[in-house]
Amino acid sequence: MEGEFKWYALKVVSGQERIVKKNFETELQRLQLEKLVTRVLIPLEKVYKIQAKKKQIKERSFFPGYIFIYADMANNHVLHVLNKIPKILGVVGTIREQEINKVLQKVDEGDTATVDLAQPFVIGEAVNIIDGPFSGFSGSIQKIFEERKKLHVIVRIFERNAPIELNYVQVERVI
Repeated sequence: MEGEFKWYALKVVSGQERIVKKNFETELQRLQLEKLVTRVLIPLEKVYKIQAKKKQIKERSFFPGYIFIYADMANNHVLHVLNKIPKILGVVGTIREQEINKVLQKVDEGDTATVDLAQPFVIGEAVNIIDGPFSGFSGSIQKIFEERKKLHVIVRIFERNAPIELNYVQVERVI
């Protein structure tokens, strides 16, 4: 049955998804088999970490160790290519349409959504304020407003505790 495209999940070495994708696409081009694999997908989300008082945005895989392909595997050409690529551990199987639609929707939302914090804050955690009028002060987290990406922090000012509301990017963890 020629021309039957389906989504497949590939198990790959975790952390090597981008290299595997590049090698796979290069090999498909070399063998002129691009028409058999129309999409190679690594679902990514953007997250930020605060290090050295700077916000660093990075991309993180939703499913570490997996790549999704939309391919026609009716003949064994694609499977033969997959077996030749280092760090591909195997084909897990086909993915149902509703499952891949959820993944694709999450990827599309990630392109337009705000960036999430890679390591969420914890109530009672000590933080240093790195931005705004209270820059240079320290305090402890009393409340976390995840949906608004804000924190209520108690700061000691003039021998008194003062509650202030700050954005995630205005504080860093005390190490």
